[in-house]
Amino acid sequence: MARARRATAVVPAGTEDGPRPVGRPRDAALDEAIILATRRRLVLDGYSRMTIRDIAADAEVGRPTLYRRWGTKFELVVDALDYGFRKQHSMFEMDLDELAPREALVEVVRRLDPTYFNPDAMVLMGTFAGEAVHTPELLGILREHAVEPRVRLVESVLTRLQDRGAARDDIDKHTIATMCFGSYLAAFFRGESDLDIAEAVVSVLWPAIGKKPARRRTTVDRQR
Repeated sequence: MARARRATAVVPAGTEDGPRPVGRPRDAALDEAIILATRRRLVLDGYSRMTIRDIAADAEVGRPTLYRRWGTKFELVVDALDYGFRKQHSMFEMDLDELAPREALVEVVRRLDPTYFNPDAMVLMGTFAGEAVHTPELLGILREHAVEPRVRLVESVLTRLQDRGAARDDIDKHTIATMCFGSYLAAFFRGESDLDIAEAVVSVLWPAIGKKPARRRTTVDRQR
């Protein structure tokens, strides 16, 4: 009797990871539709109330399709957050060479705004703060990927301004960065517009941050 032939997976040329599972490749457009539906449900319902059923319906897919990609709601939300963080990555790249020192600080404070890229960011932050007791991992992800990078961005810009001799050497960069970021949260909870926050905050802080240029000695000074 002839031996049965063993089925082997075909490995595409140029790959080095060995045989791949046989099956239909994932549809990137479908994945994105599910991710966007998840982000919308986070805003509308919050983490606790959102359901896989509603997400699948919004994305126009069946629940089995969704579960083949993500095993739990938490895993799906983590990927939905990562999607947003990757979209914001360019925000943390700044070229200060053509900006005056004060203008550079205004620009970096402007990028602290949680809604700089995502108009729903404040609502999402409130959602995760509300989950701090039941799902603290979500708040941890927010801190690591959305809060700390913004604080570090301000600190790094202040350091570069110090290197340029434009900012005082004795400033508390961490506290300044925290105050700048907190101004957006305060404006949100007070129901105030955040359009002029960057300029308003720097107007208050710059006199204490900026290094005054050394006064040139005049002829009269040298004769004293």
